[in-house]
Amino acid sequence: MYSKLGISEETLAYGNRIIENLKKRFAKIDETAEYNQLKVLHAMQKNHVQEAYFAATTGYGYNDMGRDALERVYADVFHTEAALVRPQITCGTHALAIALASVVRPGDEILSPVGKPYDTLEEVIGIRESKGSLKEWGVGYRQVELKPDHSFDYDAIKTAITDKTKLIEIQRSKGYLLRPTFSVEQIGELIDFIRSVKPEVVIMVDNCYGEFTERLEPSDVGADMCVGSLIKNPGGGLAPIGGYIAGTRECIEQCAYRLSAPGLGQEVGANLGLMPSLFQGFFLAPTVTASALKTAIFAAAMYEKAGFPVLPSADEERYDIIQAVSMGSEEGLLAFCKGIQAAAPVDSFVTPEPWPMPGYDDPVIMAAGAFVSGSSIELSADGPLKPPYNVYFQGGLTWPHGKFGILKSFQECLNAGVVKLPSL
Repeated sequence: MYSKLGISEETLAYGNRIIENLKKRFAKIDETAEYNQLKVLHAMQKNHVQEAYFAATTGYGYNDMGRDALERVYADVFHTEAALVRPQITCGTHALAIALASVVRPGDEILSPVGKPYDTLEEVIGIRESKGSLKEWGVGYRQVELKPDHSFDYDAIKTAITDKTKLIEIQRSKGYLLRPTFSVEQIGELIDFIRSVKPEVVIMVDNCYGEFTERLEPSDVGADMCVGSLIKNPGGGLAPIGGYIAGTRECIEQCAYRLSAPGLGQEVGANLGLMPSLFQGFFLAPTVTASALKTAIFAAAMYEKAGFPVLPSADEERYDIIQAVSMGSEEGLLAFCKGIQAAAPVDSFVTPEPWPMPGYDDPVIMAAGAFVSGSSIELSADGPLKPPYNVYFQGGLTWPHGKFGILKSFQECLNAGVVKLPSL
């Protein structure tokens, strides 16, 4: 079957030899997935999830029992007072924008203690000019760069926190940067320090790509809000749209008013028949995330042994599902993404091309032949078309498909002459 799908015997043998050395890592990932699976199951049983909750609602969505139960399940899994989980939240950037705007008011400041946020937040904040940005509404922004070793600059953070600092935004994952993803333990240490400087400040964590990679979430170590997308980890590949915010009751109430309207909050918002997908996707999320983690480690090992800089390395601990590979050339970036697209169950015959995607300041190539458009828990890869031509790979609903996807990307790079098959 691998031969029919375009994988040479040599490439397959190379990949299988690498996998033999990864089995202990994979077993540890499976243990985490088992724990998180039981955590989700316990929350569903505790909240008496029942078939009646899968009924569709329309219009205002008043008295939507399924929607309200799903939010209680999320709150229990994230160990928070409340949660907002809605298909009306269109994506991760939308969820983050809601969380940011719900807390700050004109004259307040947002502080990022971990450097630049993800590209699509730049226009939300106003780092890049955009209509309706928080900057237009008189909200300031500061950021503290990480130290050269990617550790937190505590002295600079302490200095940057002022009377105007209303919200701290911590991005867990690397985004389009070559820096490590932060563990929940590291985030907890940073939160403890911030609390020692300004106890009342609101701390929000951009949790995208990190959910279920560890046994704890940032909300377990003091974050007031954890924010993410349902077409990433927590949707389990089944959620067709949506986002979540889990946090304190006060924060979630403010977010709900921002999402709908003052006075309406969480009382409105029909589920439109999506409850089975949102519940079942969340149920599957721990094991789907485990498949994506295995695929990321496999990708790191394949390309690292072929001489490409990767982040994180194949031997490092994982705190999100993203694998960065510095391809070093435009040809390498295009070949990698071409291989991922060719490995997809949907639109495998399409050749991805760079284009000026909304929210980005450089052309971006994106390979994603997915059942849900743009779903990055499914096999996908993307990167900005600029030196050093980093590709950011993520996803894989099943480990067999993830394995094939990486083999296919490597085969395309071999065919394009941008990589040589190393000997082990």
